[in-house]
Amino acid sequence: MVAALLALSRGIDHLNELIGKMVGWLVLAAVLISATNAIMRKAFDIGSNAYLEIQWYLFAAVFMLGAGYVFLRNAHVRIDFIATKLSARTNALIDLLGIVVFTIPLCLILMYLSWPVFERAWVSGEMSQNAGGLIRWPVLLLIPVGFGLLLLQCLSELIKRAAFLAGRRAHPFTEAEDKLEELKFAEALAEEAARREQALLAARGKKP
Repeated sequence: MVAALLALSRGIDHLNELIGKMVGWLVLAAVLISATNAIMRKAFDIGSNAYLEIQWYLFAAVFMLGAGYVFLRNAHVRIDFIATKLSARTNALIDLLGIVVFTIPLCLILMYLSWPVFERAWVSGEMSQNAGGLIRWPVLLLIPVGFGLLLLQCLSELIKRAAFLAGRRAHPFTEAEDKLEELKFAEALAEEAARREQALLAARGKKP
């Protein structure tokens, strides 16, 4: 049972990892669109509300779709001066409680409230009130989708914290596991380099 749950957790992690990396390109797209829009306005007096709105559409996509990735990477805001003084087990218990009591209910409530807003915009074909603006439903869809991804990551983090507390996992955070693997890889490289250096010294010592 625990193995199946951990496999589910890894699948969710992989999904949010993939989406997080894709979302990073939206930042570049927003910067390029913003720069191009500014140049066209200043140099040629050409502009459109669509160019302005797509920037904040992309901005919204980065934050909404990237929330699960941030949670996965343990990069959300923490009170570090308190967390660093607590044991890993205590931090895991606090996280578990916070996920169950606060984060999961928040995700469910906001998904419940935002879906009808998106649905109305989809059915009506709601457009921006600004001349030349964009259709509204894509950006409204980001709200339930973003909180849905965060909800999935909450489930993954809940599994990891519970597995850690049960002694079935070495670390409560994915990032810690990744760093452990990186450390093992670095140590393996260092050992291989040391062996080669010893072999080279030994070979030199045998020369007449």
